[in-house]
Amino acid sequence: MTGQAIGVFDSGIGGLSVLKALWAAMPHEDFIYIADSGHAPYGERDEAHVLARSRAIVQHLVRHKVKALVIACNTATAAAIQLLRAEYPGLPLIGVEPALKPAVALSQTGRIGVMATRSTLASAKFRALLAAQSGGAKDVHFIVQPCDGLAHAIETSADTGDTTRTQALCAHYTRAIGEFGTQVGQIDTLVLGCTHYPFASEHLRALVGPEVQLMDNGEAVARQTRRLIQASLQPSGAGQRPGEISLFTTGQPQHLQAAARRWLGLSAGVGVLVAI
Repeated sequence: MTGQAIGVFDSGIGGLSVLKALWAAMPHEDFIYIADSGHAPYGERDEAHVLARSRAIVQHLVRHKVKALVIACNTATAAAIQLLRAEYPGLPLIGVEPALKPAVALSQTGRIGVMATRSTLASAKFRALLAAQSGGAKDVHFIVQPCDGLAHAIETSADTGDTTRTQALCAHYTRAIGEFGTQVGQIDTLVLGCTHYPFASEHLRALVGPEVQLMDNGEAVARQTRRLIQASLQPSGAGQRPGEISLFTTGQPQHLQAAARRWLGLSAGVGVLVAI
């Protein structure tokens, strides 16, 4: 790996969905991905815990001179991004948030489901986002559903390949949200408000039907990251060589390695971080 890399972190393996989009959009960039699995799950922990972990990981990545940083976690973005931007004003810092605005633009029935962690839904950032999208000219109604345990089930399935628990939770939470479809009164758009959830999209698609829009934010984050880098920084090795991806975790390395192999086709080794 040469030059400066783009740092990416999440509480676990969910941010690999964002890393996949970043890699597709910028194949000549280098990336450092950190899964904070030793301190997860973020989505069911208090804000102080998420903020402390986010600061520790960003400090580590800044010491390694990343040129931009993507918080590939809705919960961490909501809890920490404003403070981190104040602490690192010279570092392009990109967060993720549930794709409510694109969902409003796409929905024809005006009924939109939102699946996210309990912590994300309780955050001031999400409440402000929800209020902004609910108050427009278009008549929309959001049905928000905290999905306790779903991110953890998806993480576990990366190791075992057993998606039984993931499928059961997807079925439970989509039933709780309501009736999906394209007719009046039905939910025609489902926002995946956690970066883990795209890895369950196959199961969700089977439950909600082929006509319902599934919305995640990986591609939008990749576009924003590429725009910021092109505007203010020199791309590393653009057009010269394929980029490299370095994977690190604060948990069990085989867990991240299995997920990267299963979902990104990466066979790279995983480093263990014990001091952050």
